Amino acid sequence: RPALGPNRTCFLTKLDLFKFMPFRLNRLAAEVSAELASEYRERYGLDIPEWRVLATLGFRDDACTAQYIAYCTRTHKSTISRAVAHLLEQQLIERVENVDDRRELALQLTGKGRALYEELIPRLLHKEQDILSCLTAAERKDFANTLGKIERQLDLVQTAKDARAKK
Repeated sequence: RPALGPNRTCFLTKLDLFKFMPFRLNRLAAEVSAELASEYRERYGLDIPEWRVLATLGFRDDACTAQYIAYCTRTHKSTISRAVAHLLEQQLIERVENVDDRRELALQLTGKGRALYEELIPRLLHKEQDILSCLTAAERKDFANTLGKIERQLDLVQTAKDARAKK
């Protein structure tokens, strides 16, 4: 509820978006994502959701569902569904029977998808280093630790082990 000033008029405290942490994090994430996307969009024709599907499947040792990918990446189910459809068309991923629930199909990388993933990883890690090059090694470590604290506060998945436990 807005506060009333001395002459009983309503005044609001203005929010400086450029100091508001949620705004800053969102803007930073969008820019970093766009910067990385330039690597896989121009060279391979992938968009951000498609990359998220490939990346999630790439770091896992086993197949997983689209719902799992949506949960881990915090991407809407319909967006993941569209990405999955396109990646299936491109034969970068395939559907397999889910070992935990035979009524459900899981997703995994095909050989072609695995090769693409392995080709992209060094490029993206290099791009990440370019982005973080303005920080010292100690600042990078502190930044990663700080992000981890915020992620834990918000109960976000931080590792593959965490994701399996919360599934």
